[in-house]
Amino acid sequence: MSAPLEVTGLGRSFGHTWALRHCSLRIEPGSITALVGPNGAGKSTLLQLAVGLLTPTEGTATIFGQPPATSAAALAQVGYLAQDHPLYRGLTVGDLLRMGRGMNPTWDHDFALGHLAELGIPLSRKAGGLSGGQQAQVALTLTLAKRPALLILDEPVASLDPLARRDFMATVLADAADRGTTVVLSSHVISELERVSDHLVVLGSGQVQVDGAIDDLLDRHRILVGPGYASPPTGLRHVLSEHTTERQTTLIVELDGPVQDPRWTTHPLSLEDLVLAYLRDPDAGTRTFATQATGSLS
Repeated sequence: MSAPLEVTGLGRSFGHTWALRHCSLRIEPGSITALVGPNGAGKSTLLQLAVGLLTPTEGTATIFGQPPATSAAALAQVGYLAQDHPLYRGLTVGDLLRMGRGMNPTWDHDFALGHLAELGIPLSRKAGGLSGGQQAQVALTLTLAKRPALLILDEPVASLDPLARRDFMATVLADAADRGTTVVLSSHVISELERVSDHLVVLGSGQVQVDGAIDDLLDRHRILVGPGYASPPTGLRHVLSEHTTERQTTLIVELDGPVQDPRWTTHPLSLEDLVLAYLRDPDAGTRTFATQATGSLS
């Protein structure tokens, strides 16, 4: 089965500057992938290449085995929503729905009407008169009403308050659960990503640093606490960060086996801890994590 999204050696330069380089990854059907990285890491460039808004300088991107944006049928399979939730501000919500219905052969008008009614967003209101959260929900409704098989969201909750973020993500999660939609979601709000995502891709300096299932990543990585200035124990594959005082040493590590040194205690870490550790470790390189066949390494 062709992957919803697959990129191989993908790169894009702007003049003499590479925004993305040597990027390879495969998004599996039905997954919800969190795409994270600092500003300038290449996240938006990757997503725009994936949907055909940009052309690659090198490498390839395919959507369900086909180059992006090659036909109306290919475009119908993809829903893309940018950070600014673009809407025609002078049109009413009803006008936007009618426009979406006329432009998309797979449009689900009953869903669009029902979802906006549940949210209490009137069809007679002009888009420019809606709150930021309401505009985001209208833009998401227009995207989901296409009934795409692949949903790509580029920083969609960056400007929203916590309640609006939660409502927006609940809509995405419900669609993924009901229809099996594959989702790629770029965001700096890691707490929201941890709640809804099952896969993680970390970009740094225009390259993939981490690519793996979140449960597996969290199982392979631990916080270790030991005596001050102690040497790291055996059973480690990689030390991502180290903080040492005279009394205590704290490590964030990727495990290669059980830690049996009694001087060290092992603690789980959050997705945010993991992401920040990799972003602070520019030498980590590309790290792809296959699902483990065994249980926890700790």
